[in-house]
Amino acid sequence: MRILAIIGALAIIGAVGAAIFFFGGFFSVAESQDDPAIVSWALAHVRAASVTRHATEQPPASLDDPATVKAGARAYATIGCVNCHGGPPDADWAKFSEGLKPVPADLKVMAKERTQSELFWAIKNGIKFTGMPSFGLAGASDAQIWTIVAFIKSLPTTTDADYKAWTASP
Repeated sequence: MRILAIIGALAIIGAVGAAIFFFGGFFSVAESQDDPAIVSWALAHVRAASVTRHATEQPPASLDDPATVKAGARAYATIGCVNCHGGPPDADWAKFSEGLKPVPADLKVMAKERTQSELFWAIKNGIKFTGMPSFGLAGASDAQIWTIVAFIKSLPTTTDADYKAWTASP
């Protein structure tokens, strides 16, 4: 029983210490400063678990269709994705994105690590604490978001010439 009392007291002391640290203003919210490693680790793991749990929608059709991929490249370029994530393979992102922390995801990596449903959910809903906006709230339709997912999934094999051709004005 004594051990449980000690554990309880330590938990209370830890909670009070954390409250003082965060609510007392000791935690810096400056974008120019890195988060403590434990905060970065926790946010990354919470983010990954949340996306995995909530990403349940399935694509309406195969996303391998070349016309869908091309439409996704055009949507990617016009709704603002290219500003933070750049275009393949040359990183032609907007200058302001260099000041984002965490840095915008490398979509070639995400294309391999995330499912179509997870990419769709992240684009549609956005990701808190990352600067990733909700394109669903910004007016992008589900159909348009699915084309962007198709384009992102194609990124590992998309060339700069392909991207430029797909996004050129008709």
